[in-house]
Amino acid sequence: METPHTPYGQDPGYGQDPRQLYGPDPAHPSYPAYGTYVDSPPPPQPRVDARKIWSGGLMTALVAALTAVAGVLLVRGVLGVAVFAPERDGAMGDASTGLLAGGAAVAALVATLLLHLLCLGTPQPRRFFAWIVTLATLVMVLLPFTTSVPLVTKVGTAAVYLAVGLTIGMLLTPVARGAVRCR
Repeated sequence: METPHTPYGQDPGYGQDPRQLYGPDPAHPSYPAYGTYVDSPPPPQPRVDARKIWSGGLMTALVAALTAVAGVLLVRGVLGVAVFAPERDGAMGDASTGLLAGGAAVAALVATLLLHLLCLGTPQPRRFFAWIVTLATLVMVLLPFTTSVPLVTKVGTAAVYLAVGLTIGMLLTPVARGAVRCR
């Protein structure tokens, strides 16, 4: 009984050179032989453009800080909810508004570092990044609800955190798309 590797007792190429499986085309003698065996090249390795990631990250940090300030202005000034400072401190609050803006910028830079690391060594880095940013934003949105402040303050604070998290996620995800190229 014959094994499947050698059908009918013949060589795999039926007496031909195994690297030349089909031979030349008699109708077109100038064409190379059909079916020549060629080792496929290794898959292209992604190349990460750090300049694009970090320039996008710096711009995202600026936008995240401005989003935090605009969120405080909206919640405190327009809606009249005392978030991040006592009510007597006005629409912009006190130094805590600056700390919030700085924290948003730092969060964007940390997210940029995370994105850079994911692009260097993770399959599907944008998917992992989206999950991490989504879960971190969810934690920040739920955090005010663990305090004993009035419900309206909890909702206002959560809304500002949500706006900052969405800003970071929505701006940095396309940065990864533009910064990672196959060679």
